[in-house]
Amino acid sequence: MSRVDVEPKVEERPPRGRWGLLAEPDFRRLWIGETTSGLGTAVGNVALALVAVVTLGASPFMVGLLTASAWLPWLFLGLTAGAWVDRWPRRTVMLVCDLALLVLFASVPVAGWLGVLTIGQLVVVALLTGAVKVFFSTAYGAVVPSLVAKPDLLEANVKLRAGESAVEIAGPGVAGVVSQLFGAATGMLLDAVTYLVSALFLGAIETREKPPARAARQSIVREIGEGVRFLVRDPYLRTLACFGAVGNLALNGIQAVQTVFLVRGVGLDQGGVGLVFAVVSVGGLVGASVAGRIARRFGTARGLLVCELVVAPFILLLPTAGRGVPLPVSVLAWAVAVCGVVAGNVIAGSFYQTYCPPELIGRIRASASTVNYSAIPVGALLGGYLGGVLDSRTTIWIMSAVLLSAGLILLASPIRSLRNFPEHS
Repeated sequence: MSRVDVEPKVEERPPRGRWGLLAEPDFRRLWIGETTSGLGTAVGNVALALVAVVTLGASPFMVGLLTASAWLPWLFLGLTAGAWVDRWPRRTVMLVCDLALLVLFASVPVAGWLGVLTIGQLVVVALLTGAVKVFFSTAYGAVVPSLVAKPDLLEANVKLRAGESAVEIAGPGVAGVVSQLFGAATGMLLDAVTYLVSALFLGAIETREKPPARAARQSIVREIGEGVRFLVRDPYLRTLACFGAVGNLALNGIQAVQTVFLVRGVGLDQGGVGLVFAVVSVGGLVGASVAGRIARRFGTARGLLVCELVVAPFILLLPTAGRGVPLPVSVLAWAVAVCGVVAGNVIAGSFYQTYCPPELIGRIRASASTVNYSAIPVGALLGGYLGGVLDSRTTIWIMSAVLLSAGLILLASPIRSLRNFPEHS
């Protein structure tokens, strides 16, 4: 498999203080840039839906189409993006992607100010940004080892994930407040500015990668095929891929109508919607924090079952909001369900890292991600369709039941008899 050669980080470093890797200039630039762009993504996800629902009066199906468009590129680009990115300097890929995202998201408020903004433009923006993010996400997952020494990788990933979790909590609230004060379309401008900040910090990184020589390249189709075959033939990985696909279908069916449900079904204003999403995001942060404790207490395989079969069912209280159950209780239950989903994702992701052969892990993860992420647009379109034919509350009931049925895939697999997942020898 072709790779990008980088200068090894073997030099001796003096002991660092409490800031750890953040005292390293290149890593600090990456952390600031990606935490800032993560804030933009969190703001943009909410603001884009608010533009569609509040500014343009979009139907539930159109909101579902908007959500689907952002993930549809994974269906066509997911398997090939990893192989192509390995042929280019990863930092350069991320820099170009940031600039492209800046232009795409800035086009929304500009069109709004000119009075020409349409739902069609939002769909095109979502589709193109989704394509750009396929390449950005692939490059981002591979660039960290070029900036820090191998013993520092765990600390690096912890700090990057902490930054992502923090902005995922703050982003929805920021989006709601900005949209309430300045209009939903203007909220997209904040999203665009964060990608400019990210590009500036990425451009300041001094470490340079050397792309592989052309002679070292192999057939992309052959490399992709190896990863796909490993995934399909392995009972544990195959189960997790199918489970993830069904779960993503259900979760994004809910996401397709959740803004419509909160605005039109519950009667919240834009600030209230942002606050609800912020509370739910706290559940995700808690899930990431307790995943290790759950795995140690129950075992990795049983811990995954606990997360998906015991905690995730709290999602059934979400569609009761405003009808028999106070909104705060429903939102808290929603946050608990998200806690279980995120903790389960952390456990499953760790299994991939310890089980897959190192020389194949990138291609195996790309294959699994394509299966998982390709279900997202299907779920979004299905949720949007059901929201239009039925209503948003009924749609959430249906999709919550689908989410819980995904647990049957785990129970029907060899995972049900394990305490811990196996590891690669």
